Amino acid sequence: MNIIWARSIVSIVLLAILCVVVGAFVNVKAALILAVVMLLVQSLVGTFHKERLWRLLDAPVYGEVPSAPGIWGEIYYRLHKLAKRWHAQVRQVEQQHSRFIQAIQASPNGVAMLDDHDQIEWCNAISEVHFGLDAKRDLRQHITHLVRQPDFVRYLNSHQYEEMLIMRGMGEKRQNVLSVQVFPYGENRKLVLSQDITELERTDAMRRDFVANVSHELKTPLTVLSGFLETMRELPLAEAERTRYLDLMEQQASRMRHIVNDLLVLAKLEGDNKPPSDQMIDMRAVLRHLRDDAESLSSDHHTITFEADEGLTVTGVETEILSAFGNLVTNAIRYTPDGGTIKVSWLTQGGAAVFSVTDSGLGIPAADIPRLTERFYRVDRSRSRDTGGTGLGLAIVKHVLQRHDAQLDVKSEEGRGSTFSVRFPLYRTARRQPAHA
Repeated sequence: MNIIWARSIVSIVLLAILCVVVGAFVNVKAALILAVVMLLVQSLVGTFHKERLWRLLDAPVYGEVPSAPGIWGEIYYRLHKLAKRWHAQVRQVEQQHSRFIQAIQASPNGVAMLDDHDQIEWCNAISEVHFGLDAKRDLRQHITHLVRQPDFVRYLNSHQYEEMLIMRGMGEKRQNVLSVQVFPYGENRKLVLSQDITELERTDAMRRDFVANVSHELKTPLTVLSGFLETMRELPLAEAERTRYLDLMEQQASRMRHIVNDLLVLAKLEGDNKPPSDQMIDMRAVLRHLRDDAESLSSDHHTITFEADEGLTVTGVETEILSAFGNLVTNAIRYTPDGGTIKVSWLTQGGAAVFSVTDSGLGIPAADIPRLTERFYRVDRSRSRDTGGTGLGLAIVKHVLQRHDAQLDVKSEEGRGSTFSVRFPLYRTARRQPAHA
């Protein structure tokens, strides 16, 4: 017997005893009236607490326990305890749901949930971007009414989801490439996962181009060498002719050597994840080296000027900076016709060190500028080979500058020349103290 039944029986027994006492000492009529009044009061109290209980159940209060005597106090206490436990469980579930939603929203991949009729139940922000959706507007819309690419519709309806679907021409500008895969779950529901693989596709294309370009760049001199060797072996040649062939062979061998050396430099730069040192570079020595090389390469065919802040320097790896700056100066000389001008400057702008090379050369079409630092990319392939370029110089420049947290800016106008500027961050810019006599 639980406490509620015990209290009820005790109340009834006490009421009966009271009525018997009144009937014995007063009269039976008074006892009956007392019994009726007590029953009426108990009924009213019960009605009051039932109404109170109904309101409590309709809108639970999780604060203090409502006070009431007897059995109703016990009911309120137990109901309050049960409601608190239920409320805590609901809060826990809500928190878990919120964390789950936050985790999916933080995912770099798109996630869309479809019901058993392929209608959108929920999607994260990345999925909205990938497919051009609006989570609020498109809720309960059939996904194929919104994503209408025939390949996607066929894929969704095929129920063959082992392989991923590659979707091109996606995104706001119709330039992105998506990898999409559907995962069935639950009762005929589907999870649509999407990943933007635009950069992966671009990298893969660059890798294929790189292999093709390396093969092509090495194939040409190797073909020339093979032809010359065959000619020299099979035909009797005069000494002058033999010397000319040997000179041409040496040029092709030198070209291959430069290509291989630049490839090795690139491989070293790409494979070195350690940040460059914080040692101050002797920029006066670097600039002297650049001037000597420029005058030697130009052979007085150009007007070359240098303007430098002698005390300005940067921190990093001197050989890498010399290589990057040397490539910029060499390119300016190679692509500037005889009689043109090249201006090299090493100055501060806004407190930061800036190295600039300005030429009066051929200029670069605007469409080619974003691709200048790609391996083997040439604006004019025939001229680049004629001038001895490997097509890797600006790729080396890009990697050196990335390692030194510097930025390359290119301004050019066809027929009027180009300016290549390298800006170093303030934390790499320094000043060398003048030597005291």
